[in-house]
Amino acid sequence: QVQFAESGGDLVQPGGSLRLACTASGIIFSVTHMGWYRQAPGKQRELIAQIDNYGITRYEDDVGGRFTIARENVDKTVYLYMNSLRPEDTAIYYCNKANTPFDSWGQGTQVTVSS
Repeated sequence: QVQFAESGGDLVQPGGSLRLACTASGIIFSVTHMGWYRQAPGKQRELIAQIDNYGITRYEDDVGGRFTIARENVDKTVYLYMNSLRPEDTAIYYCNKANTPFDSWGQGTQVTVSS
């Protein structure tokens, strides 16, 4: 059974930083191209960062240079390091397989950027 468990979301002031973590189970993590998605209020869920099994990363334009995705295969965990946070980064953040996600999603973790 495929499962994802996200954590690390919080209320943070503009310009602040957070580290999100997502632990996967039920998949062969080491060969899975992983991604972080987010869903802002009233918007569709979107893929914002991805990392393949070689560690090569790719980012959407509005998070590139501010966010960093990383993975630890031994722990089956993918991380999202978020810096210079903006109010428009407020969303629920999820992890899943990049581009062709599994049907099963975790509950996500809420990130709120506000003063």
